[in-house]
Amino acid sequence: MNILLDTRFAIRLIAGEAVPIWDQVVEHVLAMQSKVWLYAGAVGALQQGVASILEAQGVAHPETAARARIKTFAEDKHWLAALSGEGDVWDTVDPVGEQLLRAVARFDGKCVIITLDESLLSRGGDRVMTPDAYCTLPVRAGVPFINLAVQQDAVRADLERRLHRVLGHGAYINGPEVDLLETMLAQYVGVQHCIGVSSGTDALLVAMMALEIGAGDEVITTPFTFIATGEMIAFLGAKPVFVDIDPKTYNLDPAQIENAITPKTKAIVPVSLYGQCADMDTINAIACKHGLPVIEDAAQSFGALYKDRKSCGLSMVGATSFFPSKPLGAYGDGGAVFTNDDALAKLMREIREHGQDRRYHHPRIGLNGRLDALQAAVLLAKLPIFDQERCDRVRVGNRYKQALRDIEGVTLPYVAPENTSVYAQFTLQVPDRQVFVDALTQAGIPTAVHYPVPLHLQPAFGGLGLKEGTFPVAESAAEHVVSLPMHPYMTDDDQEQIIDAVRAVYS
Repeated sequence: MNILLDTRFAIRLIAGEAVPIWDQVVEHVLAMQSKVWLYAGAVGALQQGVASILEAQGVAHPETAARARIKTFAEDKHWLAALSGEGDVWDTVDPVGEQLLRAVARFDGKCVIITLDESLLSRGGDRVMTPDAYCTLPVRAGVPFINLAVQQDAVRADLERRLHRVLGHGAYINGPEVDLLETMLAQYVGVQHCIGVSSGTDALLVAMMALEIGAGDEVITTPFTFIATGEMIAFLGAKPVFVDIDPKTYNLDPAQIENAITPKTKAIVPVSLYGQCADMDTINAIACKHGLPVIEDAAQSFGALYKDRKSCGLSMVGATSFFPSKPLGAYGDGGAVFTNDDALAKLMREIREHGQDRRYHHPRIGLNGRLDALQAAVLLAKLPIFDQERCDRVRVGNRYKQALRDIEGVTLPYVAPENTSVYAQFTLQVPDRQVFVDALTQAGIPTAVHYPVPLHLQPAFGGLGLKEGTFPVAESAAEHVVSLPMHPYMTDDDQEQIIDAVRAVYS
């Protein structure tokens, strides 16, 4: 539970007045892995209040001293921005307290105001607590599967500035943020063109439409992936032709591709699963031999390297997702396609915008597949820290592997020598998944399964007539894989708790 300090309470703390139990509050905040917030709209009130107390205490130059003390006090705190609706408080009994009540409501029950003010306590209900009451709250049990809140703290100032800029200029569709993001992402991947789109699913759809995949065509892909990969093939009227996976990397097995190619084959779509790329050079060589394009489904591997080249820049088209939980995630749906082909890039730009090449002129059928400026602003705020997060994901992944390497019967993630992984997930194979999941749930550890049913056994693809046993490696993986919590901000204590819980299952 986070805490927002009542401005009057903060003034007393900063000015050095004795406040009972404050040290215990700080300890409890740390134990709960929570945050202490100061209200940015109260900066003036903080300085004036602290200066007044210091002046009464006989401190020389009280305003200068107040500024220095506030700066020191705020070094390990977080500033909560003031919103416009928190300024119209002049008809209320306590404008200062009313601002805080409106501000804390943004946390949806995950933050309380800490105060000694009796009036605020009587009006605030469960949104307000004394320091003593806060210290009685139970310490949070368990660990998060991902932690976007900590990441948000790292980029909050830039994030809020960029979002406010979008609200200011009002170009929510095709705004300057989208253009800038596309330029920066293309440079990051090392390709000529990046086209922002509305989701990872639409990234695949736009790429396939640009390659004129349609009814009667066949597209080779993996059965062990999220449904969007096969779904977009079928959506266009084409037939997904599944090929089994490599048992170590879970990616498309290149050795089985050529046997699946027919005169109707129109493309190959390997998926770079769990954070590492498929064997793209081998797949590209097979595709080149048969005159086929390759679309890398890189929804989980943005930032990963394959032979020192970046995912999304390894084939004719790369398609990725900016779903919030991805290695580079927005705060909603988003995606992008990448290519070095000028003509293909032009087609994909037109397709994502209703097939138009200029306003109200539509030479082809397209879709509404644009990335909006607000999501682009979020991604621009996150991009500068992405490489550090990528390194931290590897650090967390390596620590897992080192600590769990000797458990008999548990298969750890394998990263091919030519690859790096961004560990979109940290996925094990375990003998009895339900027993494993139940044990970790009991220990307060969340898990996830990516993915429990391979595509050829999904009812939506029942018309293909593929039965259980057709792709044994994918089916075995679907029965045994389970993902542990993974994010770049995982603390050593949280990871140790997870490791201990996993080892306890097999002790």
